[in-house]
Amino acid sequence: MPNKPYAIERLLSAASYLSAGFVGFIWMIIAALLKKQIRPFLMYHIMQSIFLSIALFLISQLAGLVYVILYKIPIINAIPYLLNMPLIGGLSVIQAFTTTIILYLAITSAMGLYSYLPWISDIIKGNTR
Repeated sequence: MPNKPYAIERLLSAASYLSAGFVGFIWMIIAALLKKQIRPFLMYHIMQSIFLSIALFLISQLAGLVYVILYKIPIINAIPYLLNMPLIGGLSVIQAFTTTIILYLAITSAMGLYSYLPWISDIIKGNTR
């Protein structure tokens, strides 16, 4: 199988998810300096990890703004508290959800598979051809 990813590519793709895209970004800089081509498997996972990290950052900033507004409304102010209350191993529901997604992506990429997240993977696949 000529398209099977190398072990270093699988390791870098998993590390890219676990580091919020930082490892992948550094690898892209190194590859550019050495004038090396990044194979499609690794490029897909690097781009997806960077895109996901930026999306999670923007969503968290927007959620913080919404929470500030909701905290000022008397009865509705319990909703942000319940969503951020530690439940599962000290993590809130939102933190457990995002951690599960990141671990799923890291594990499947370490296995040499193209991880899939609706909408995000479609955007990445369309732009990394």
